[in-house]
Formats: sequence, structure tokens, C-alpha cells
Amino acid sequence: QVQLVESGGGLVQAGGSLRVSCVASGGTVSSYAMGWFRQAPGKEREFVAGISWSGGVRHYADSVKGRFTISRDDAKNTVYLQMGSLKPEDTAVYSCARDRTFRRIGVPINADMYDDWGQGTQVTVSS
Repeated sequence: QVQLVESGGGLVQAGGSLRVSCVASGGTVSSYAMGWFRQAPGKEREFVAGISWSGGVRHYADSVKGRFTISRDDAKNTVYLQMGSLKPEDTAVYSCARDRTFRRIGVPINADMYDDWGQGTQVTVSS
């Protein structure tokens, strides 16, 4: 079973930028769509961004569109989420996940379509 480990979270001021990474071990991200989700205290987990297995399709939540960019480097078994123009409402634990389906067409946005999850990294945006 693949292990996913996120890093790069931290405290940043509103308007700032941050890049979080997700490194896989014990398995590969190649040929699988990957997603980023977040969960704020007292709120349900929500989809943030996803990238298809080929990297050719990316999908974003409306709340982050134009501010966040998801990318992947299969040679490094790593997925990234570049976050810009951060807002206090972006504060959450950010987790990456691997699609359960090999070479799925498109990007799944439902958490139930992902099988493997990291523990998450905390992102805090101060006002």
C-alpha cells in the first residue's frame, strides 16, 4: 500500500504564498489521478484540486480557482499544491490522496473515489 506524506505547511500572512508537497513511498503516483483535500476545524473535508494521471486535466474548487495550482512530478513520485493570494478561510489541514482507479479518465472530486491518504499538513493564514 502506498504511503503518502505531506509537507510544506505553516503559518503565512493573508495574501502570501505557500507550496505543499506530497511524496509517495511504497508505491507510485504514476498512472493515478491525485487530489488535494482540506478540512478546517468544525467543517467537513472538501475537495481543493485534482490532477489526472497524465497531468493533462486539472480541476479546482471554485473557492481556489485562479489562486492555487496543482502539479505532479512522477519521476519524484511527488504532487504539489502551489497556493497564492492566501486568505484566512484557506486555513485547514491539507491532505493528498491517490485515486483508487488505475488510469481513470478525468479527475475525481469525491473523496470516496480515493483510497490512499496522507496524514495532512497544517496551513494557517493569519489576517
